[in-house]
Amino acid sequence: MEKSKLIEWVLRISVAGEFIGHGVFALQGKKEWVGWYAQFGVSDAGTATQLLFITGIVDILLAILILIKPVRLALLWMVFWGFWTALLRPIVGMPVWDFVERWANWGAPLALLLLIGWPKNWKEWLKG
Repeated sequence: MEKSKLIEWVLRISVAGEFIGHGVFALQGKKEWVGWYAQFGVSDAGTATQLLFITGIVDILLAILILIKPVRLALLWMVFWGFWTALLRPIVGMPVWDFVERWANWGAPLALLLLIGWPKNWKEWLKG
């Protein structure tokens, strides 16, 4: 296997693992994460749990997609979502180091996106 394909697969597996892991935590209704919704206007725990569940499903589906085919638009979403969820830690009162520790959550999908190539037009966002 050529080196760039090997690197691509390492990144695909890493990105998928990160999103599957977080997706499973979301499906389980991780209590700490449910509480974070209140800081953004969702004070009902039931609603927050449902939103978290949907988020978990989306995370897992994206992880599976990346293993099947690394679609650029999905990777771009994963970059933004990984950055936001990392940044969310200091926003909700955790130390800034919790944000720094999670740079790979957005850095790995960004590296994979750059490795497969930044799209030159809108159609290429849907290609892998």
